[in-house]
Amino acid sequence: MNFLESVPAIRRIETTRPDLFAVDIVGLVTPADAENLFGLLEAAYALHPRVDVLVRLLDYEGADWSGIAPETVEKGKALAAEHVGRCASIGEPDWIAETQGFLASSTPVELKHFEAGQEEAAWRWLGSRPLENP
Repeated sequence: MNFLESVPAIRRIETTRPDLFAVDIVGLVTPADAENLFGLLEAAYALHPRVDVLVRLLDYEGADWSGIAPETVEKGKALAAEHVGRCASIGEPDWIAETQGFLASSTPVELKHFEAGQEEAAWRWLGSRPLENP
């Protein structure tokens, strides 16, 4: 395997808010990346009963959900409904409609999409900013 092929597609972003879970998603998300994302989110939920989420899409090439167990997806949906307050996505594609379909219609998660040029507005909406040198 080429070294570049093994670089995770999910990369944490350190922020000024401890209860903000922020990630870059780069390239193609593999089943292993998705499993890692679910694990990182569960760790955030263990530390904070409510979190906000920021997802920055960079050269996004899609996601392969075929290798994820349906139970894992269902658990991820349930935990998000219980713990996530706001979720901002930055970049393309605009995931809002798809994410709303993923979550139950009664889920109180507030979702908002920002184009790549609106990144600063997304951080303001969540009341945070990335740390330059954590």
